[in-house]
Amino acid sequence: MTAVRVAGVGLTKFGEHPGRTGRDLFAEAADTALRDAGVERETVEQLNYGNFMGTLAERQGHQAPLMAEAAGLRCPATRYEEACASAGVAVREAVRAVRSGEVDVAVAGGMERMTNLSTPKVTESLAVAADELFEVRAGVTFPGAYALMARRYFDRFGGDPEDLAHVAVKNHANAVDNEFAQYQREIDVEEALDAPEIASPLGLFDACPITDGASAIVLISESFASEADVTAPVAITGTGQGSDRAALQDRDAIAETPAARRAAETAYDDAGVAADDVAVAEVHDCFTIAEVLALESLGLYETGEAVGAARRGETTADGALPVNLSGGLKAKGHPVGATGGSQIAELTRLLRGDHPNSDAVPDAEVGVAHNAGGTVASAVVHVLEVAK
Repeated sequence: MTAVRVAGVGLTKFGEHPGRTGRDLFAEAADTALRDAGVERETVEQLNYGNFMGTLAERQGHQAPLMAEAAGLRCPATRYEEACASAGVAVREAVRAVRSGEVDVAVAGGMERMTNLSTPKVTESLAVAADELFEVRAGVTFPGAYALMARRYFDRFGGDPEDLAHVAVKNHANAVDNEFAQYQREIDVEEALDAPEIASPLGLFDACPITDGASAIVLISESFASEADVTAPVAITGTGQGSDRAALQDRDAIAETPAARRAAETAYDDAGVAADDVAVAEVHDCFTIAEVLALESLGLYETGEAVGAARRGETTADGALPVNLSGGLKAKGHPVGATGGSQIAELTRLLRGDHPNSDAVPDAEVGVAHNAGGTVASAVVHVLEVAK
């Protein structure tokens, strides 16, 4: 099997970009990634592009060839849509293409523009990732759905809003020095608990923001790295994907996310590592309870034990297992079609040692990225390792 190296990464600043188009954002991310890799555009053989709500936010379908043109690429380009896991799936399929030997150089990532819509319109647009017949028509939104998951978790395993507040405080602290983060400011537990309630038991600081942004990574085969003398010290060694029933009421349990567990098991087996080997993680904390569920599905905590991890200091930057050193979706931001690619980019920077928070994990050799769609009806997990 051909190993896959991450040759370069590129991100835009996450936040509000009212004067820019989506293709302009992706072009910036792709150009940064290609320059980071030191790879010529002519060598790129495939573009895998993630986007979820572009047809609603920008009235633009069929985006992949537009993004290839904007990035200066002349190669087959395909758009991947898997709700908030769109870019994660795009990366996974690029990894598989390089591994198969079909291509030696691929660009993967994604883009989303969201702030050009009102908050109610964004909520309505995101809701199309839920089950339209049995959830959306009944008035379910994603804040409401994750609130139901949090309530059920508290009922089964314990925990309270203060535990979740510590997740928000941790991720805001991690975002302070990240130049790409939307909110580079700290909050405290009292501020989080005093914030307006959005869906009990979740408050405003339990939710990620509405964000514009783009991500891109350059993936290459080991043979190309050797022949072109490309320095790429981080490899994607494991990839896995899982699915679950879309509607919460159709699931066996809503306080667990088996799609992510299956994706993690596949990715760990693929990489030949175990959860105990993971030294740093970037997980899909669209809501604070989602980080808790992710840590348990990844096997980093037993079921019912992750809710107090941030409060106990175990997942903070100086803890035994730093989680979301980028600031996570919670503070770095969540342009949904770009998020999966940005997690790979941030984890690569952390393992290479050129991330502002790399000092928190100076000896880390194995990291894991967890990207989810909807209420984790879709999940993609990647294992990244410092190449030997």
